[in-house]
Amino acid sequence: MDLFDVLTLVGGLCLFLFGMNVMGDSLEKSAGGSLKKLLGKLTGSKTAGFLTGMGVTAVIQSSSATTVMVVGFVNSGIMTLKQAINVIMGANVGTTITSWILSLSGIEGSAWYIKIFKPTSFTPILALIGIVLYMMSKKNKHKDIGMILLGFATLMFGMDTMSSAVSGLKSVPGFQNLMIMFNDSPIAPLLGVIIGAILTAIIQSSSASVGILQALSSTGAVSVGASIPIIMGQNIGTCVTALISSVGTNRNARRASIVHLSFNIIGTAILLIVYCVVTAIFNIEMLNNSANEFSIAICHSAFNIICTAIMLPMSGLLEKISYAIVREPKGAEGKDKKVTLDERLMETPAIAINQCHVVASQMAEVSMNALKSSLTLLDKFDSEAAEQVRTDETAADHFEDILGSYLVKLSTHPLSDADSNEANKLLFVIGDLERISDHAVNILRSADEIKTKDIKLTPAAKNEIKTITGAVSEIIDLTLDAFTNTNLDAASSIEPLEEVIDTLKVQLRANHILRMQKGECSIEAGFVWADIITNLERVSDHCSNIAGCIIEMSHDRMDIHEYYHRTKHGNPLFEAKHQEYAAKYAI
Repeated sequence: MDLFDVLTLVGGLCLFLFGMNVMGDSLEKSAGGSLKKLLGKLTGSKTAGFLTGMGVTAVIQSSSATTVMVVGFVNSGIMTLKQAINVIMGANVGTTITSWILSLSGIEGSAWYIKIFKPTSFTPILALIGIVLYMMSKKNKHKDIGMILLGFATLMFGMDTMSSAVSGLKSVPGFQNLMIMFNDSPIAPLLGVIIGAILTAIIQSSSASVGILQALSSTGAVSVGASIPIIMGQNIGTCVTALISSVGTNRNARRASIVHLSFNIIGTAILLIVYCVVTAIFNIEMLNNSANEFSIAICHSAFNIICTAIMLPMSGLLEKISYAIVREPKGAEGKDKKVTLDERLMETPAIAINQCHVVASQMAEVSMNALKSSLTLLDKFDSEAAEQVRTDETAADHFEDILGSYLVKLSTHPLSDADSNEANKLLFVIGDLERISDHAVNILRSADEIKTKDIKLTPAAKNEIKTITGAVSEIIDLTLDAFTNTNLDAASSIEPLEEVIDTLKVQLRANHILRMQKGECSIEAGFVWADIITNLERVSDHCSNIAGCIIEMSHDRMDIHEYYHRTKHGNPLFEAKHQEYAAKYAI
């Protein structure tokens, strides 16, 4: 093996890692909706968590990426530590599919039906289809499929290049002696574990390090017995990615990375001891045979499945170990439970968008609660309730800041059309939600002025306020339901109610002017009255904006003016709802 073979090996490794990265990212992007569904089905049961971890990892082809996601989920409050343990175990099994894909390069035979399954036969065709889809198609979904095929072709080409580059090692005495040492030395299994762990820690991918081992097996000098401890070590090395990712997170997120490390160390220790004892007692001839791509895939799958079978019932122990290592300071209970936006989730845009919707829903609840609380203050002023309105308004401002910044940063990542539409919808909606909280404070100030200046409203004025606040309370409830649950029926009811509130505003102003002319209300009361009615009407406008956005985005478009035109002109459903609300909130 000369310098040019080394350069070829390096080039093949680079192509291999690049192809794996491109394929994984494209699969992740293409399967964004599926990932959200898998996450939505996640429960506290061990089976559901295990299957979720296995399924997600099988899709994105990386247990490291899944574990990093899990750390982000725990840090964001989406997932509990108990759920995370089961998902991590499932990820270890899901990652074995990569080694089976790579084992295709070891297919041998001269028959056409055998040759057709060799990567060198079908990857050029996949690459051609991939480049045509990527270059010619205008649809992002087709481009994603093209990138998946190109990534796979690059991955397999890199694998084939590495195998060709190391093939010369079979005639190098030094390499052969090294492999013999792994078979004969009493500490060889431990050395294999260390080498596997170091290699995987460096490239931060157990799938990639298994691929490298499979490429080396093409020399014929790597025995099955030598490959098993290396595979064990690879599972420990892959924990480095999650440990790095947990830096700066809350305690539960750090515990999730500790669980990943503990799971692999304990599992490896148990199976390594069993392996050493068995090989010391029995002379297993198969272990001396030369390893190939298929035998490594089998060993990789067997190790992870057995390890998971042993450790899955011990998930409670792993949780206790994580709590023992990352201790809970006294008086800190509950402080890590706040839901936040974690930038680690941006590596999985579909999940990041889902989390943005969760946080935006929290913002909606805060804003709507602020508005509803401010309405109660018009009838009876309460200092504590007033302070809570101010607190909620400040919280809504903070929500808008973090959501806006996060969504803008997320937009720099490759998003699917559906995720891009959802991001645009959230950016549009959070502005209206923040303004609703501002109007809540404005109404609070009017209520405070009524109390401070002892402004008196007539019974008729109070009844009118009760009518319009009832309508605004209903439109607030409809908007919250429409946004948090994407309830299109609720959204379609908002615009008719908003029209009724507009009409009420005009009627109430006219009625109050008549009362002022008759001397029943003071000029000072008129100013406060006008401020209250204006703020209530503007709240309904913001609710209408949110409803229009939800309905338009559900049809993959965004033209609010056209939405208003379609809704109000010749729409029998709109007319029926409008008449219903007009009768309900008649003065």
